[in-house]
Amino acid sequence: MDIQTPQTLLLAMFDAAVAAADPMRAIPALLPPRPAGQVVVVGAGKASARMAEAVEAVWGPCEGLVITRYGYARPTQGIEIVEAAHPVPDVAGVAATRRMLTLLEGLGPDDFVLALISGGGSALLCAPAGDLTLADKQAVNAALLASGAPIDQMNTLRKHLSAVKGGQLAAAAYPARMLTLMISDVPGDDPAFIASGPTVGDARGIDAARAIVARYGIALPPAAEAVLAQGGRVLAPDDPRLSRAETRIVAAPAQSLAAATEVARAAGCDVRMLGDALEGEARDLGRSQARMARELATSGLERPLVLLSGGECTVTRVAGSDGVGGPNAELALAAALELQGAPGIYAIACDTDGVDGAAEVAGALIGPDTLAQAEAEGLDVQAALARQDSHGFFAEVGAQVVTGPTLTNVNDFRAFLILPQTP
Repeated sequence: MDIQTPQTLLLAMFDAAVAAADPMRAIPALLPPRPAGQVVVVGAGKASARMAEAVEAVWGPCEGLVITRYGYARPTQGIEIVEAAHPVPDVAGVAATRRMLTLLEGLGPDDFVLALISGGGSALLCAPAGDLTLADKQAVNAALLASGAPIDQMNTLRKHLSAVKGGQLAAAAYPARMLTLMISDVPGDDPAFIASGPTVGDARGIDAARAIVARYGIALPPAAEAVLAQGGRVLAPDDPRLSRAETRIVAAPAQSLAAATEVARAAGCDVRMLGDALEGEARDLGRSQARMARELATSGLERPLVLLSGGECTVTRVAGSDGVGGPNAELALAAALELQGAPGIYAIACDTDGVDGAAEVAGALIGPDTLAQAEAEGLDVQAALARQDSHGFFAEVGAQVVTGPTLTNVNDFRAFLILPQTP
């Protein structure tokens, strides 16, 4: 790899991170032999169709249904693929979830269910609890996405308003045996929070969900308030209906960061790992990592250094902001402002699923000339950040990273490349 092309190196690292989480690579090693008897495959998430494709490559045609994001379908032999909306659910997701629950009805102890779960499943697997309507669920999801709440907090509330999350999908299949294969997009890789844990119990009770509503000022529709008032629906980890359910994580952020590290080291770089589970406001994390990069750039480096991290940032929507952005692009924009064209520092911030926020953009690249390019285009960088228009900004300066559907999802990927400076 030619270190004289920093953007090429950063993109190669991101590509390696995505490839390491490809279900076609990750699933075969952890998929058991196909059980005898009836086998049903279900699933939901941005990677679920690719996971189904990987399963059938090993097991052959299977009965089943998985729900994925629009544009993320894959060719399968027997498993039906349904596309639905993400990040805010739609009628297609609700109808497909109902059909999935029907598919699990009447299974016996000799039957086997394989569940394929990945990030995005919280919106795609949609069965409103109580008297909640789809419009109610859409309103709650939109409020959560704008609140700045971390993913585990969002998913805690979501599962208490659902008839399928928080172990309820596994309960629907009981007494059949169930194996869940998960691709993690949550910091810490807790199965209870990947797609809101449809096959996993959760010890957090209804009070935790109510506390999240209060903490983030979530305006709930009356039907949602009624569901929370009635008490919890989420299964406890020791619920008997989960006694025949097993979970395995087949891909996680740490594996992808390790693959990116190999690319960087092959290019002659040192790598400093900052963690695979960093959370917080995107612009704050962008500024702090940019400051770290500036300090290291003046420390007399003898070799290029990469600061590598993963996790899931959040963006709290500011009243009056009218821009289009996502956590990764906002992080990159804030970092560019903090760096102020510092020489020899480049960065990439992308979501491994290829979708940063709700836009069909993975993220963005920055370098020493980012602000100069913006000035040449007549752009006000501070105004773009204030309007939360990071995608609009990077489109103007030609620094967006657009991948299309990556068919996996192991959270955000961030890398700062610092080149040694000639005295």
